[in-house]
Amino acid sequence: MTTEARTDYRIDWNALTLPQLFDELARADAVIAIERALAEDLGAAGISGDVTSAVTIAPTARGRARVVSRSSGVVAGLRVAEIIAQRAGLTLTVHVDDGSRVERGTRIASLEGPLVSLLAHERTMLNFLTLLSGNATLAAQFVDAVHPSRAAICDTRKTIPGLRTLQKYASRCGGATLHRIGLYDAVLIKDNHLGSFEAAELAERVRAASMQARAQRTIAFVECEVDSLAQFDRLLTLEVGVLDMVLLDNMEPAMLSEAVRRRDARAPHLLLEASGGVRLDTVRRIAASGVDRISVGAITHSANALDIGLDMDASLSGA
Repeated sequence: MTTEARTDYRIDWNALTLPQLFDELARADAVIAIERALAEDLGAAGISGDVTSAVTIAPTARGRARVVSRSSGVVAGLRVAEIIAQRAGLTLTVHVDDGSRVERGTRIASLEGPLVSLLAHERTMLNFLTLLSGNATLAAQFVDAVHPSRAAICDTRKTIPGLRTLQKYASRCGGATLHRIGLYDAVLIKDNHLGSFEAAELAERVRAASMQARAQRTIAFVECEVDSLAQFDRLLTLEVGVLDMVLLDNMEPAMLSEAVRRRDARAPHLLLEASGGVRLDTVRRIAASGVDRISVGAITHSANALDIGLDMDASLSGA
């Protein structure tokens, strides 16, 4: 997908199936990321290649391997693995889908092809799989923790540079809801923007910003961050169509519950999003406040890699 196509902000990323989401949002970035990752491992043109395999394995040797989960979790990144396999001249057979929950010992995929190529691409493939599956697994843990509340777990922009769309795809694999993709597709007025506003003019400045943004382009939503109920009350005076969401930053559950009560009484059209220091041991209490969304930066910046390995079978021929 081209950058131009991704600027169609009318797309509801969360309404797409996982295959659609990968193709529309992440595939083009995956190709770029794969090329860079392989260049890191195999070197630049002219000096490229796996020197160890070149001096130990016959060029005609073929091999077969199993990609196995060594711990339980949620798989993400198999579509990236498919691109790598195709580029490497390998046959990849997928045994589970992205978004699947797997137990330790589950065979995720099988690989077959030239042994030199298989070994040259093994680590790059596993790096993507372990990273993205780790993101998906942590997202699923947060989603499970708030069930059966109304709260949706949302990702953030706290991603590894160059891998944002892939990590957001992984978040969806784990059941999370995608927030804005970048600074370009939605308005989120945060504390650093609010620093230039006088308290008394908060509502009017938000109204003006919303009208200007909506006049300039199609955007996904307009959201404003507050850290006090006094600020929140000013936003509740805005008419329908100005503001879509309010971000309640670093509020205790009791304050969140009060914000929900005031929203329900005065502006039921507004979605409320809790944010700030959300952890697995606190997210259930936050969800119990009645907020609609909880944004969790940890999904993409603090997830542990899922332990996935590649186990070689005997060489098939030509060794």
